[in-house]
Amino acid sequence: MRLLIVEDEENISSYLKASLKAEGFDVDVASDGITGLNLALSNRYDAITLDIMLPGMNGYKVCHEIRQAGLETPILMLTAKNGEYDEADAFEIGADDFLRKPFSLVVLTARLRSLLRRKGQQRSRLIEIAGIELDPSRRTVKRMGQPIELTPREFSLLEYLMHNQGQVLTKAAILGHVWDSGFMGDENVVEVYIGYLRKKVDAPFGRKSIRTVRGVGYKIIDEEA
Repeated sequence: MRLLIVEDEENISSYLKASLKAEGFDVDVASDGITGLNLALSNRYDAITLDIMLPGMNGYKVCHEIRQAGLETPILMLTAKNGEYDEADAFEIGADDFLRKPFSLVVLTARLRSLLRRKGQQRSRLIEIAGIELDPSRRTVKRMGQPIELTPREFSLLEYLMHNQGQVLTKAAILGHVWDSGFMGDENVVEVYIGYLRKKVDAPFGRKSIRTVRGVGYKIIDEEA
């Protein structure tokens, strides 16, 4: 699971990054609102912890911009401020949960896992594009009723493409989501795996749903739409 922590207090962000990585999360950190927003819009995260009082752009504005961009990433807002209006404002602009400082790591981790469970339930529905049926909960793929065997990496890549139907995804974005932020290998591995998917998902059915946008990246389309 990949998390984004947007927190300007270095002692807190360093502690959270180390602690959450020990819990099995892959963690990116931003120390100001503008950087946090840019990361949130250019990468795919499973959840975001977002402080309210941030330099550059406050947490309310960051949350608002994320939702305006159409992203449904679960957002847990953190604040040292004390007041029920702050909490109400956070929910009003699209936050999913709210936690006051100081908080315990146990409580924060429990809140995050709760958000991720809810997200998992929402995403468990079948995704269907161009005759491809992907079931996230069962980890199965069919096309025109015929089962397709994919490796875990191939499945994650196809799921990412299908969740972003019609959008061009760069190699960097794909690496960041399907691999992880610490991947140090050749980015052309993405091209290799796109080739694997085409041989399994497109070629046997005489389709070309997975497209290359030269010099930019890859996308999946519904040819009949």
